[in-house]
Amino acid sequence: KQYVQAKKATLYTLRHERSGARLLYFDRPDPNKTFAVSFKTLPEDDTGVFHILEHSVLNGSKRFPVKEPFVDLIKSSMQTFLNAMTYPDKTIYPVATTNEQDLYNLMDVYLDAVFNPAIYTKPTIFEQEGWHYELDLPEGAEVDSSSASLREGTLRYNGVVFNEMKGALSDPMSVLDDAVNAALYPDTAYAHESGGDPRAIPALTYEQFLDTHARHYNPSNSYITLYGDLDVDRALAFLDERYLSQPSAASRRMDAAVAAGEDPSTLAPNPLDVQ
Repeated sequence: KQYVQAKKATLYTLRHERSGARLLYFDRPDPNKTFAVSFKTLPEDDTGVFHILEHSVLNGSKRFPVKEPFVDLIKSSMQTFLNAMTYPDKTIYPVATTNEQDLYNLMDVYLDAVFNPAIYTKPTIFEQEGWHYELDLPEGAEVDSSSASLREGTLRYNGVVFNEMKGALSDPMSVLDDAVNAALYPDTAYAHESGGDPRAIPALTYEQFLDTHARHYNPSNSYITLYGDLDVDRALAFLDERYLSQPSAASRRMDAAVAAGEDPSTLAPNPLDVQ
């Protein structure tokens, strides 16, 4: 416990005993209540797997099996801020609202999204948000697998993150920035493009995608932040009972890997000096 003058708030630093999750609570009489769950996500290549995960986990989950809960929240909640961001070394899912019950609704959707996403049962989410093949047929050609026109088509890559990064890296300054980081921080996570390089994104497989989620999106690799005028005891009880003390999709995959004989040390999150 300490007072942070810059925030004019009392800061509490906590750790969940069972899961290892860490939590920061900024106690301040601010009606704009804030929650965020963050994960240390250090890339080991340019496939942009953490960027793809950021998009993908917000495509439905165990408790909320809808196609786009993120879009639904924007339309239906009283949120004052709602987003998700991938940084070179972390991924953050923050929300804010002035209504306390709305905060719990937002927390519920986001926590279920990161810990129990639908990606484990719906490979199409990876294909949509990451990459997939598409066939462009000649103009006027009929879609018939037996038609010779299929052999005249052009095969190309498509995907939300793939196309987003094609646009981002069309800026020469972005390319220069990546080159400078690679030169300044060789043999570290910062040498890689965390958003993904379109030339490398198609190298990412669905199994690698799931393994990366299982190794990184677990409570022991998370930092949870609470801020503002809220009932912190209720918030901590909610986190504990609904998520932190419950098995997640990631933990079940990790347990299955250990049971199959995998070395537990290989299942840890990526270190800083990943190559």
